[in-house]
Amino acid sequence: MAQLRIALAQTNPTVGDLAANADRLIVWTRDAAERGAHLVVFTEMFLTGYPVEDLVLRTSFVDASIRALEEVARRLDREGLGELPVVVGYVDRAARAPRTGQPKGAPLDAAALLFKGEVVTRTAKHHLPNYGVFDEYRYFVRGDRLPVFRLHGVDVAIAVCEDLWQDGGPVSVVGQAGAGLLVVPNASPYEKEKDDVRLELCARRAREAGCALVYVNQVGGQDELVFDGDSIVVDGSGELLARAGQFKEELLVVDLDLPPSQARTGTFPYDAGDGTTITVERLVVSADPVAPYPPVPAPIAERLDPHAEVYSALVLAVRDYVAKNGFESVILALSGGIDSALTATIAADAIGPSRVHVVPMPSRYSSDHSLRDAEELVRRQGVQSQVVPIAEIVDAYEKEIHLSGLAAENIQARVRGMILMGLSNEHGHLVLTTGNKSELATGYSTLYGDSAGGFAPIKDVPKTMVWELSKWRNTHSDPSFLLQAERPIPENSITKEPSAELRPGQRDTDSLPPYEVLDRLLDDYVEKDMGSRELIAAGHDPELVTRVIRLVDVAEYKRRQYPPGPKITPKNFGRDRRLPITNRWRETTS
Repeated sequence: MAQLRIALAQTNPTVGDLAANADRLIVWTRDAAERGAHLVVFTEMFLTGYPVEDLVLRTSFVDASIRALEEVARRLDREGLGELPVVVGYVDRAARAPRTGQPKGAPLDAAALLFKGEVVTRTAKHHLPNYGVFDEYRYFVRGDRLPVFRLHGVDVAIAVCEDLWQDGGPVSVVGQAGAGLLVVPNASPYEKEKDDVRLELCARRAREAGCALVYVNQVGGQDELVFDGDSIVVDGSGELLARAGQFKEELLVVDLDLPPSQARTGTFPYDAGDGTTITVERLVVSADPVAPYPPVPAPIAERLDPHAEVYSALVLAVRDYVAKNGFESVILALSGGIDSALTATIAADAIGPSRVHVVPMPSRYSSDHSLRDAEELVRRQGVQSQVVPIAEIVDAYEKEIHLSGLAAENIQARVRGMILMGLSNEHGHLVLTTGNKSELATGYSTLYGDSAGGFAPIKDVPKTMVWELSKWRNTHSDPSFLLQAERPIPENSITKEPSAELRPGQRDTDSLPPYEVLDRLLDDYVEKDMGSRELIAAGHDPELVTRVIRLVDVAEYKRRQYPPGPKITPKNFGRDRRLPITNRWRETTS
């Protein structure tokens, strides 16, 4: 067997900031060199950030990506790091003509091997995902080459992200080509309980390829996506050897005992098992094995419990959205209710309480306990608070325009939205909305009122989970959280009956079923795409099914105007679930 020390750079790039990402690559490679690594593997499209979406339709962007790759190879060599091979993701361009409908230039979701100041070899993702949050068939053409490079006597192959998730393709060819190690740069977004799926996938693909597998995943927030890291190394039998932490940057260094390379060299076509042919291109980086050395212990990071995992994803999403978009502070309405309390806590954990501004805006219908709960949260957390009563402002509206019922109630929400946006304009705060997924699903949000803002931290969190996360946060903390207050959320905000307080004695249950009933139905309709008959067969009340389906369907136009927020469920509103606003299809129970 031959030894190799592999460094997995679980990193947080910024989309479009090629210069900063290149600087980070140098820093991480230097760290890997100091720790004696023989190979460093970065994440998918690390140099450009991921996903870049329509940026790849610009020739200038693709050109800049290619230039950045070539320059970083030269820079590694200039800074004395050229002898350490680096695998890194970027955007490239295919030499062949694009398919019909493909943008000019035929972009590639590519990875390259850098060594001694040169781009030694390049490859591109073979399987292009076109489901869920992915639109890669819109942007890229398929790769059809698999580089296998000899490193210290071990044959190492490169595949990219989705190539691991689909049958056939590069993994099948790796098994035929007889590589001793498969490295896979990834940008795999987070959703609940995905880590177990990844481990099982890596183990299965390692057994199929007949070699050890290194899975390097991105970490960080990018608009509505959160990347959780969770990089993995398994041996050829699928046994877990090492695992990085979740939601944090990390250089995971692992020593592997690998089979020596086969004698065969040259270029050969292989049947990829998916109706295509992939050409294996073999090259030699270094033929001689390294001298035997004592291996370092392989770390296996402890998994977070389900609530810690979701909460950490929300905190990271807010932290990166604020930082990467150049905001110094955030602002939100604080009602004393559970949604705004959780949102404020997430924000304080993400960027620190001194940068979180809350605005209690009591109306004539605000209860005394809501005001006390808001004051108590401010005291516990140390966030910045400015109370702005709105009763007289609402009165002024009502003197000039005569409204009744829901229209009159919504004036209060719109006054609050106007105040927040005014303070945002004045002080440069990012406005956080506080609506949860159950409200968004059923249309219980006011356009240009509580839906006004720039980012929605709990947009994909059902109401029942809002309570669960609040209870969890009151009994748990983490070194990465910047708010260290004990029990930061007042108990009354968690236990009291939810209400928007837009009229005397109003309760959510006046017009909605209990949230534990509603959320189960919404999960089946929204997440699982069940039709009405399937929902009734699953045990949901037929009358409630008809009513909730209508509420969800007619609220599509509202959701289109809602701010982005982090995806934490398998199907979020926005990137995942996409329905026409103008839509005459109606589910029936008959």
